[in-house]
Amino acid sequence: MYNSRITKSSIAALLLTIGLVGCGSDDVKTVSDFDAVDTTSPVDDWQLVWSDEFAGNRIDPNKWNIEVNCRGGGNQEQQCYTDNPENAFVSDGTLKIVALPADEGADLPYTSARLNSRHKGDFKYGRIEVRAKMPRGQGSWPAAWMMPTDEVYGGWPKSGEIDIVEAVNLGALTAEGEPETRVYGTLHYGRDAPNNSNSGKAYALPNGANPADAFHTYAIEWQEGEIRWYVDGYLYQTQTQSLPRRNSRGELVGLRHRGWFAEFFNQATGDLEVVYGPQPFDQRFHLLLNLAVGGNWPENVNELGIDADAFANGQTFEIDYVRVYECASNPNTGRGCETIRAGYKDEETLVQGEAPIPSPPSDGVARNLTIFDGTPNPNWPAWDCCGGSTPDIVDDEEAGPAYRFTVGASPTVNGFISRSAFITDPNGSASPFDASPILATGSVKFDIKVLSQPNAETTWLFKIESNEGSTEVEIPIAASEEGLAPGTGEWQTVTYTLQSLADAGLDVSGIDVIMVFPAWGTGEGAEYLLTNVKIEAPLGDSPELVLFDGGENPDWPMWDCCGGSTPNVVEDEERGPVAEFVVGSAPTVMGFKPADGSGIQFDASAILVDGVVQFDMKVVDAPNNPDSFWLFKIESDGAATEVEVELATGNAGNAPTVGEWATYTFSLQTLSDQGLDVSAIDVVMIFPAWGTGEGAVYRVDQARIYDPSAGASGLTIFADNVVAGWSLWDCCAGSTPQIVEEDAPYGRVAQFEILGWPETVLGFLADEDVSFDAGHLIGNGAVGFDMRIVQQPTNGETNWLFKIESTGAATAVELPLSAGNFGIEPATGEWARYHFSLQDLSAAGLDLSDINVIMVFPAWGSGQGTIYQIDNVKIDNF
Repeated sequence: MYNSRITKSSIAALLLTIGLVGCGSDDVKTVSDFDAVDTTSPVDDWQLVWSDEFAGNRIDPNKWNIEVNCRGGGNQEQQCYTDNPENAFVSDGTLKIVALPADEGADLPYTSARLNSRHKGDFKYGRIEVRAKMPRGQGSWPAAWMMPTDEVYGGWPKSGEIDIVEAVNLGALTAEGEPETRVYGTLHYGRDAPNNSNSGKAYALPNGANPADAFHTYAIEWQEGEIRWYVDGYLYQTQTQSLPRRNSRGELVGLRHRGWFAEFFNQATGDLEVVYGPQPFDQRFHLLLNLAVGGNWPENVNELGIDADAFANGQTFEIDYVRVYECASNPNTGRGCETIRAGYKDEETLVQGEAPIPSPPSDGVARNLTIFDGTPNPNWPAWDCCGGSTPDIVDDEEAGPAYRFTVGASPTVNGFISRSAFITDPNGSASPFDASPILATGSVKFDIKVLSQPNAETTWLFKIESNEGSTEVEIPIAASEEGLAPGTGEWQTVTYTLQSLADAGLDVSGIDVIMVFPAWGTGEGAEYLLTNVKIEAPLGDSPELVLFDGGENPDWPMWDCCGGSTPNVVEDEERGPVAEFVVGSAPTVMGFKPADGSGIQFDASAILVDGVVQFDMKVVDAPNNPDSFWLFKIESDGAATEVEVELATGNAGNAPTVGEWATYTFSLQTLSDQGLDVSAIDVVMIFPAWGTGEGAVYRVDQARIYDPSAGASGLTIFADNVVAGWSLWDCCAGSTPQIVEEDAPYGRVAQFEILGWPETVLGFLADEDVSFDAGHLIGNGAVGFDMRIVQQPTNGETNWLFKIESTGAATAVELPLSAGNFGIEPATGEWARYHFSLQDLSAAGLDLSDINVIMVFPAWGSGQGTIYQIDNVKIDNF
């Protein structure tokens, strides 16, 4: 209740209404016997240590202090707290706290009471029960809660606040037209206001019962690192301390569960520190009981304001008893007496807190990030925060593919986000960007074109956040390096140096949101395009581990775990020297591993986002067991973390075929998400499932851990002219494709014609012994080109196709041309941009390492009379 909601009260109430849920686990172990414990009441080890049954005829001064002030809780409440017996008294076995209209001329329009037990009932851990009947009416705000007695960590909320139960406006109508029946349990903690944090959850009684109609028992169980909330014995909410993740060096790299946190000055160093332990809820707290009238929260939800009629004759918060229990099993931690149920930490019950996500230690290696440059980055989807629109990609006549954002009647912000809750692409994962190695020379850049300005006068803004909003910077676009606000109808480049953003308070080591938008609430009617969204600087070298490439790495020798064999280097008829493994009768696993005790490990942290484990493998002889299947396993730091998956997942689900080489690729980011600590990799294994591999002989080549995009350069096959080593090509009709002049911005383009028989396909062909290896571009690369139809076939419109092959048509993929332009068929006379993802082409079977033909053509037998043009043909990151 103290300063509970100074700002954004309606948003806070909404969040509490829908519940704040999270996921995770923790290391707290209980000793509850689920077969013996009645989960609707405390276990026997709960010992009553303090209570007030309100059995007398007065408020017990040995247990309660009665506050007298008009400050309320700092929430703009409309009551003065008094010691008048009309506002708080004991009768018929209950305490009544009554809110009444104040006398004319009073400081505030209502009077009420607030009791606290400070220095008369102070507790650290335990079970606290309050049996009470709530008041009703718009503007009512009863609460039973706890505040720190000693404020060890500083003023509110740094030393914490525990709200056992509170409710607002019971019986008033909700936005859905139903009577309000919810109660809330909440924690307050973190930084000084207004940057304070809170997390909690709402609960509604079964069958629509109203807490104002009868007594109900509200309780918390509070132990070291964990607090649970109950109504009538039902556990509806659990909150815990945050659970940090650390790498092999003991450095913080993230949170296994995001719970509460504390921020305070370290007495030894004088530094302001964030602590992810049981603090601040590891000190003495005392109880408070009060009934507020109005304030930021109740007056801004339900029917709004205060219903004077509801308070004309007073509203009563009636408390039957308050009881405090201590866990006799372990009073020092409160553990061992848990009243829990199966699933009490499931996503419906465990609440996610607002702890700032720790920034992983920087590896010091510079890298760039392309968020959008014509091709979507699955790790950074385009995003409309609050307006309900769906950003889409359109083809701009100047810039090609660009994301289009719109602002409707609802206030919103738009941009790109890399947080797991907003990533829907199965190939995407949350990938906060560490820009600290490029801080001195790097910048955030994007191109913007405003198609229509907002209806109202506005300021265009850029906002960037890091680590789940732990730090943020918001700056006018006019304050960028270029110093210009966006005009209408023209592209503008906007640049902010990373150093300037860091100076403004941004932690550049975990950037996860970039937003561009008209100022909040002034943007309706705006429509704008964004492209070339990047965080970049000149790059250095990227770490790489070669396990086997024509020979053995002496630091990472071939290894048979348990079968007693010695893997050998043998001559393969296709590849030359390769690693060969043979599985005998003894169960084993095989792969590459440094010698025991060598201390050799590979730190792949620097290439986490785009790096891969990649190798080629050929099964010479399959295992004797027909039910055997192949596995890939990787370990780090002496098997402290490990990941094992089916080998086929590294090749689009395709299991090995005897006698055929295949490439297998495993994303480091995916392996990290599955639990691998990539900072200390020390074993890489490829093997048939344990105990099923006898008789298997297999070979491995080109095995490495690296970033395929490091130093990556693409291939421009045609831009004004065809690149050396490639030519314009007519497969079968004998025509000679031409380079012709067209209007700006295209200029010289390739023109293809099918004027008669025989039928043909056309495109771009590499010379003999020439091909392009696009394997290093698989992360974000694509085949892209512009095309327009000058003249449709004689017999009318037909189906257009895109086809790409490797040398000798050893592998090939054919797709509808429209698949490269969001399903849109080509239109006569109109240029359109087409992109075909290298990831998708690889998954469809194309050998990316040997591309030598790209074709665009009307379906075979239907193209006579066609004339079409192609420009800007590239295989690159887009």
